[in-house]
Amino acid sequence: MPRRLLCAALMTIALPALAETVRPLRLAELSADLYARGLASGDAVLILTAASLRKSLDLRPEGEQPLPLDWQAMLAAAEPLAAGDAALQGLIADIRAETPKGVAAGPVYRIAGIAPGTEAQIEELSFRGGAYAEVYVEAASGANLDLTVRDGDGRLICADTDPGPIAYCGWTPAADGVFLLTIANRGQSATDYALMTN
Repeated sequence: MPRRLLCAALMTIALPALAETVRPLRLAELSADLYARGLASGDAVLILTAASLRKSLDLRPEGEQPLPLDWQAMLAAAEPLAAGDAALQGLIADIRAETPKGVAAGPVYRIAGIAPGTEAQIEELSFRGGAYAEVYVEAASGANLDLTVRDGDGRLICADTDPGPIAYCGWTPAADGVFLLTIANRGQSATDYALMTN
C-alpha cells in the first residue's frame, strides 16, 4: 500500500478516537501544528489531518468574524498538493462533506488584531477553582505570539513564549478567580489572532 494511502487510512481511523480523549484546545493546538508542518514539508496528508481535526472541534465565534486559520483554508492549501492524486482528492471531498461530531459544545473564541511589538491584555476572564483551565491563542502562519497568565495578585501562573503563531497555557486554579491574560505580538507585522478558552 502506498505511503499516502496508508497515512490517509490511519488518519480516518485515529481521528475520531483522538477527538474523544484529548481536550478541545489541545486539539486546536495540534491541528495548527500539523498544518504548519504540512505546509513546510509540502505534505498534503498532514494538512488534511489538520483540517479534519479542526473541523471536528466545531469552534464557535462570539461574533461573525472567522478564525485566522480555519478548516476551509487548510483544505484550500491541500488541494494543489493533492492534484492528480485521486485518493487525496477523495479525502478532501470527504472532509468537506462530514458533519462535525466531536465536541458537543465547542470552545468559544474571540478574534482581535494586534500590532507588531505590542501587547493586548484581557482582564475579565474568570475560572473555577479545582477545574482545569485552558487558554489557547493562534494566528496565521508566520506570526509570533506569546501568552502569559497571571492571577489576581499579579503572580505568573503560566507562560508560553516559544516562537510561532500558537501559544497554550493550562493550569488548575486553587480557587475561583479572575486571571489576567497578556498576548504579545513578537512578529514584524500586524496580525489577527483567535483567543479560545474552556
